[in-house]
Amino acid sequence: MEIKVCGMRERDNCHQLVQEVNPDWMGLIFYPKSPRLVPSESVDWLAELPIKKVGVFVGEEQSEIRRKTTSFGLSALQLHGGESVEVVKQLKEDTDLEIWKVFGVGDKLDWKLMEEFVPHVDRFLFDTATASKGGSGKTFDWELLKEYPFEKGFFLSGGLRLKHAAEILELGKDIPQLLGVDVNSGFEIAPGLKHIPDLKEFKQKLNR
Repeated sequence: MEIKVCGMRERDNCHQLVQEVNPDWMGLIFYPKSPRLVPSESVDWLAELPIKKVGVFVGEEQSEIRRKTTSFGLSALQLHGGESVEVVKQLKEDTDLEIWKVFGVGDKLDWKLMEEFVPHVDRFLFDTATASKGGSGKTFDWELLKEYPFEKGFFLSGGLRLKHAAEILELGKDIPQLLGVDVNSGFEIAPGLKHIPDLKEFKQKLNR
């Protein structure tokens, strides 16, 4: 079970995450309305961190995505807006990075809409549907995912906390396409500042 810790931006906290938790991925949010927005002056030390970094974008211009991909040393692009299939396809061709397409989940999921993206993404990510595009601290009904119709793997997100570890492992038994989890606000001391001991324990529980 892979782990992505999203919404990172504080220098000491990022270094501590890499050294003590060493998750598979670290998420950097480039959405201007997010309280976890990565400041541009952080580019030098973030680019040098020895961890795979995922850039989180919401309806951003392709040129700006490509610029941040280079400057921050991104390994994957997480597209959290209403990007079209054409835009996703173009980004995949232009960057050759992993592309993660996010779908917000309310009371249902539109599998037909997702089907068009399957050839052009490396994985899907399901988050709780909110106007703020993530960081809500709320979960959604995971039972909806048991109807997941594709072979393409996906990540689970949305209000995940330490207490959810056992349930996540059980869900993975039912849905083998569940590749990993994306955690954020459920492990925070303040926006953008993570509680490292809880993340360490969470990783240990998932690895069991």
